[in-house]
Amino acid sequence: MVSPVRRALPLAMLLAVAAAASGCGGSSSGGAVNAPVIGAARTFKLAGFQPSHAVRPGTPTKVTFDIQQPSGQPLTSYKTGTGPHTGVHLIIVRDDLGAIIHRHPPVQPNGTISLPVTFPSAGRWHVLVDAYPQLANGLPNFQLFDTINVAGAYKPRRLPPFKPTVDVGGYRFTLHGTPHLKAIQPAFLKVTVTDPQGRPAGFTPWYGALAHAIFFREGSLDYFHTHVCGAGATNCTSVFAGKKVSGQSTTPGILSVGVLLPTAGTWRLFLQTKVGGQVRTVPYTLHVT
Repeated sequence: MVSPVRRALPLAMLLAVAAAASGCGGSSSGGAVNAPVIGAARTFKLAGFQPSHAVRPGTPTKVTFDIQQPSGQPLTSYKTGTGPHTGVHLIIVRDDLGAIIHRHPPVQPNGTISLPVTFPSAGRWHVLVDAYPQLANGLPNFQLFDTINVAGAYKPRRLPPFKPTVDVGGYRFTLHGTPHLKAIQPAFLKVTVTDPQGRPAGFTPWYGALAHAIFFREGSLDYFHTHVCGAGATNCTSVFAGKKVSGQSTTPGILSVGVLLPTAGTWRLFLQTKVGGQVRTVPYTLHVT
């Protein structure tokens, strides 16, 4: 389970994940005679994270941080270009998975990230920073975590059951078929989108993709993120455990959403796409065996 306190990610762990994805690996065991001494892990971590106190709902709150490298210097170099796998993704989700905030904030030359965020409701909000650095070791991305408490009465809600059709702002999103999802097995969900007149909706690129599929597991808040891109798009493929998935959309009103979830359980999918000039967030509850 992800801890709600500030987290740092060891560089050794990051490199091990990258090695496992490429088919390499290793192991270790304790108690050996004359075993080598292993130094403390070097870590990436969130530095200067604010706010550190409870904030008010409905009022803009400045969220500020930078990512400190193992050297102690701020990370200033991030992947750029077309497609969504660039820069920094800031994803803030209420811990009962009832609401989500998703931004791709700019990074200042000194590595500082600062932006106003308005929280719609009280509760404990899980902060996830998904970073795509430009590093010599080729590390594709990593996540760091924190928590923001929003003042007020809060009672966590149970996730609703799966519902194939969801109406958001006059647009109708329909997930076709009953999803039969398995952990670490790529799959695709077909979603059709119609406008208030019943016509196929046209998708406008937003943060480098036609749609974003953000997944969180109930309870543990495990995370995965895929994208739906147009033909020929770059920086769009998601990878886990050596397997790849990338969603596509080549026809107005139709999204093919890639799914590659790391573990079984109940997951909340937040499907986000820009139609009719606004970003619509569509929630689905999914079960993974």
